[in-house]
Amino acid sequence: MPRATRKSSKKSPLTSTNPYLIDATSASTRPSKRGKKGGIRLFDTYANRSSGLIDPEGIESLCSDLGVPHTDIKILILAWKMKSQRQGYFSQDEWVNCMTSFGVDTLDKLKKILPAFEKEARNVANFDDFYAFAFRYCLTEEKQKNLDIETVCALLDLVLGFQYPSQIDFFCQYLKLQSDYKVISMDQWMGFLSFCKEINFPDLKNYDPNCAWPLIMDNFVEWMQEREK
Repeated sequence: MPRATRKSSKKSPLTSTNPYLIDATSASTRPSKRGKKGGIRLFDTYANRSSGLIDPEGIESLCSDLGVPHTDIKILILAWKMKSQRQGYFSQDEWVNCMTSFGVDTLDKLKKILPAFEKEARNVANFDDFYAFAFRYCLTEEKQKNLDIETVCALLDLVLGFQYPSQIDFFCQYLKLQSDYKVISMDQWMGFLSFCKEINFPDLKNYDPNCAWPLIMDNFVEWMQEREK
């Protein structure tokens, strides 16, 4: 029978330091006053005058000018670089601190730096942090700690689909068929990334159920093994 509670007293496959508590890397150079003013002007181009924020409408306008769909991973990566605290909104401080750090004061400069941001996010040294940010960024309600299955599957495809398409395909099939889990926690989210990086797929021969994987991973492996019988 699938188990819906977590095991204890076993070695964790995750690193001892929580990767999702580490801040994204940022430039150490001190921004010039001129560059800051340029960043503010660019922010004002898309900000809602009433709220003082770049809101969802402003982000759609920004995406249109950048020639990037608002669902593109580049926009999530941009939010990561700004350390955005609220999905669909960029504050002036978040925007200006990021843009001036990288010398971005025009739309053209932002277009040119987006590929570098994407390369940084996909770098092995930074990806765990970006992956964890993606989960947190989708927590839109106060005190919300978990994400629903539909959101998780869409997010996995966005942030991991380029690297682990088969694992995501089967895991999302499992999530949509099972009935033990209605939501996914950060621990389970990070556990799936470790699973993708560490476990041979699809044979699963090096999966050790005695390690303290989140139980949802044990249940997923059991489901995969049942499919092969």
